[in-house]
Amino acid sequence: MKNDRRDKNKHFFHFVCYFMCNKGKQNGGEHMEVIKTKELVKQYKNITAVDKLLLNMKQGELFSLLGVNGAGKTTTIKMLTCLTKPTSGDAFVGGYSITKEPEQVKRLIGVSPQETAVAPNLSVEENLELICGIHGFSKEKTKKKIEELSEQFDLGTVLKRKAGKLSGGWQRRVSIAMSLISEPKILFLDEPTLGLDVIARHDLWEVIRSLKGKISIILTTHYMEEAEALSDRIGIMKEGRLLAVGTVDELKGKAGCDDFEATFVSIVKEGV
Repeated sequence: MKNDRRDKNKHFFHFVCYFMCNKGKQNGGEHMEVIKTKELVKQYKNITAVDKLLLNMKQGELFSLLGVNGAGKTTTIKMLTCLTKPTSGDAFVGGYSITKEPEQVKRLIGVSPQETAVAPNLSVEENLELICGIHGFSKEKTKKKIEELSEQFDLGTVLKRKAGKLSGGWQRRVSIAMSLISEPKILFLDEPTLGLDVIARHDLWEVIRSLKGKISIILTTHYMEEAEALSDRIGIMKEGRLLAVGTVDELKGKAGCDDFEATFVSIVKEGV
């Protein structure tokens, strides 16, 4: 139990540090392509986690990176959010280089990491207040923002409860709400429903659907039905490489399959 608590506190500490680096006015312009990578590579000793990734994401779309564990999805997210530096190549997020202009990139984005990033010993309301404080919000703006997020994410019944006592689904919901406090232009959701039961997963899908069209979203998942249900376009990854990109129907057509699971298996196994 003590180790679990330390792990949760460690994840939250990293999350808060990220927000502190991210605070400040967002001043990026509008771009038709909000993300564009140029032969992005990440190597760990002799392992290539991401291999010459070429990817573009359009403004306002929900783009999913789909792949089995170890495909390179989370490493890609960490590079695009400036949490780790690429070995070579570059990417432009909101028009800014992740290698040359990381601070500008951080002002444009929100991140809900794979590890639920809430302070377990604080209430939901206190978690939201903390992030508002990091961004320098006044008491009036903090109150208004919490009321707005509480309504948007249906948090009214849990605002006063300790975040660590909530179910995994509720903690993920709070984590996403926290990532939206700075009103980012691009939201990164890394495996948002990992480990959730089927009901909690579908509830969170509705939360994510409610954000579509209001903000650009890049989501990583290894759940095929999640990518199919939520995405405008999907990029299928394997061993650090992007094998195919398209809408669900375009990918089905590419693989010659009517079923998306069969499509995914065909592309991953046969490199169709």
